[in-house]
Amino acid sequence: MNDFINKKLLPPVMKFVNLKPMVAIKNGMLYPIPFIVIGAIFLILGNFPYTPIADAISKSGLAAIFMQAYNGSMALMAVFAVFGIAYSWVHDAGYEGVPAGLLAIVVDVILQPDTVTNVTNSAGKTSTAWVASNVIDKNWLGGKGMIVAIIVGLLVGWIYTWFMKKGFTIKLPEQVPANVAASFTALVPGAVIVSGTTAVYAFFKLGLNTTFVEWIYKVIQTPLQHATDGPMGVFIVAFLPVFLWFFGVHGATIIGGIMTPLLLANNADNNALYKAGKLTIDNGAHIVTQSFMDQYITVTGSGLTIGLVVFMLWRAKSTQMKTLGKLEIVPALFNINEPILFGVPLVLNPLLAVPFILTPLLSGILTYLVIKFGIIPPFNGIYVPWTTPPIISGLIIGGWQGAVWQAIMLLMTIASYWPFAKKYDQILLKQENGNSTTKVLQ
Repeated sequence: MNDFINKKLLPPVMKFVNLKPMVAIKNGMLYPIPFIVIGAIFLILGNFPYTPIADAISKSGLAAIFMQAYNGSMALMAVFAVFGIAYSWVHDAGYEGVPAGLLAIVVDVILQPDTVTNVTNSAGKTSTAWVASNVIDKNWLGGKGMIVAIIVGLLVGWIYTWFMKKGFTIKLPEQVPANVAASFTALVPGAVIVSGTTAVYAFFKLGLNTTFVEWIYKVIQTPLQHATDGPMGVFIVAFLPVFLWFFGVHGATIIGGIMTPLLLANNADNNALYKAGKLTIDNGAHIVTQSFMDQYITVTGSGLTIGLVVFMLWRAKSTQMKTLGKLEIVPALFNINEPILFGVPLVLNPLLAVPFILTPLLSGILTYLVIKFGIIPPFNGIYVPWTTPPIISGLIIGGWQGAVWQAIMLLMTIASYWPFAKKYDQILLKQENGNSTTKVLQ
């Protein structure tokens, strides 16, 4: 089994994970995380999930204050992402990455519309109420612009690095301060990239009467969002992270870097419906969102390992599992499980691979079905920081139904892990007893 894993499975997995675009996306998507978490807190305060408290906050005027903090942080996630991806690509190539990151923001803004139109609908007739020109629509700086942010970040990083490697830059004497020299180094690639971006903007504006970001959203992002919002999306977010984790690769980071833009966009759509009082599947609400992944697939850690921890605390007889269970229970409540991933271990453990891989799939499939058939409502789109303890997180995103269903899924994990954990515990106990016998004989 180890030979098969190391020689057949691991090389192609690692080759894919270490591709430059994958590394840039993975590392670049880490930069928005602090601002997403901060903004999520203010988003929860501005849209509190308990109506009496929400009404009191709204009447006090604090709701608008909280939302302003959200608009300046989490709502700008595409800006942080485009900077982070371009910066990571160039920095990993051995060059100063900040100019490339700033250049990526410039390119991203150029490709967006410079007008905002307010459309009203009265008596079945649609009309344009007003048009504001020479503005930036913040919608394209958030979830709606994430796919363009990834594309722009990758392209700017690649082209900028090419210029650096070829030496097509302005080189100043050594006596010039490093920060000044770095700004001139970026001048040539910046001029070429901005000029090319302007040509792309002109093509879409004059030729297609739209903009690049709007075209991408319509042709690529919207179909991808709908594609993730089905069985295939469930499979990707439930299977691939733990599959990669089995090889010791941080699967949640890899898959999250790819899926997070789409899942957060689904979150944003649901939140808009929630605010309008139209959060139903018939009105276009999404099932597979970032909340779906965070609160029902990776809650208590990748692999939904709380069931294993419960066994380790309650029924384990081997010293190794009992000790690790005591160490892991508190981190598990905050969705951290690296201690048992590498301590039990779950990584490269064929016996525990079965529940480790199947438990998130089972939770994902069941959660998808109960929402699909209206047993619990779609999630409201409020982003909950991933360290929020279970049950509380379920309550925030889905009310009491979400909390109850989350509790049911956590209980399910005990049943799924139990027989495999028991067998592995017996193996460890025999090893420990064998070692003890050997020491006594010696």
